[in-house]
Amino acid sequence: MLKYSIKRLLQSLVTVFIVITLVFLLMRLLPEEGYFGDGYDKLTPEQRENILRKFGLLDPWYIQLRNFYSSLLKGDLGKSIIYRPDVPVIDIIKLKIPFSAAFGLAAICVSLFFGLTMGIHMARNKGRFWDKVWSSYVVFINAVPAAVYLLFIQLYITGLKFRGRSIFPMLFNRHDPRSWILPLISMSLGGIAGYALWMRRYMVDQLNQDYIRLARAKGMSDKQIMVKHVMRNAFVPMAQYLPASVLLTISGSIYIESLYSIPGMGGLLVDVIQRQDNVMVQALVLIYSTLGIWGLFLGDILMAIFDPRIRLEKREGAR
Repeated sequence: MLKYSIKRLLQSLVTVFIVITLVFLLMRLLPEEGYFGDGYDKLTPEQRENILRKFGLLDPWYIQLRNFYSSLLKGDLGKSIIYRPDVPVIDIIKLKIPFSAAFGLAAICVSLFFGLTMGIHMARNKGRFWDKVWSSYVVFINAVPAAVYLLFIQLYITGLKFRGRSIFPMLFNRHDPRSWILPLISMSLGGIAGYALWMRRYMVDQLNQDYIRLARAKGMSDKQIMVKHVMRNAFVPMAQYLPASVLLTISGSIYIESLYSIPGMGGLLVDVIQRQDNVMVQALVLIYSTLGIWGLFLGDILMAIFDPRIRLEKREGAR
């Protein structure tokens, strides 16, 4: 276990290094306007050159990369140029993470609860009415582009009124709990469909296995079989992807946060891309990439811990 963990940790570190390097080099291909601000057209060529030299962008790429890693190891992601001039990126992100983390973690809890419950109900009623109803929901969520039904929810659900007053506000307001409901539902819809589909497939497959027949022959009830065998085993593969889901949702849902004007990480990324704040874009892309890689690493470790049947390393002498 320890040997495997160290091996996966080293692989993750190498992957993070490669991703960060590629992102850094690709960002250097973007237009230089993203390093100047609003007055780019008013600057003379000499002034532009001085500003680029200030950022070290006239140095050879390997010198720039060395300086970047030196700053990164000190926890310095640079300063915003256009979004909030001369404010450290870290200080900006600190204000955004709480919103994304709150919505992301709440959405995961909602997705897990309703998705797993729906999947179990579908499996136990295979081929019947409710299985067809929930299967239609899963097909709809996977077939229709998310932007379509999410926009539909915002435009038409927010139009519902009670006594002349909107039930759900269209935009997020931290002081109005009603405005939290639609973003939370929007973030949960895809997860509910994914978990429901996974649980149904797994349970239908497992219920036909020999060990289930043996358990029934020993006199175990269907409820005991579900809890002690089927559901317990179903959670093992799910553990591999759960950490990545948690980390990525904490970093924010790009489209939904932008749609409801939630001041989180996702909306921030859209905003800085539109404003061409290259330093901010680079920092956020690095954060998203790193969270995804570490999420997969933690998922592998959790899967190994929860399922001792998984052999993480070859036995000595095995060929």
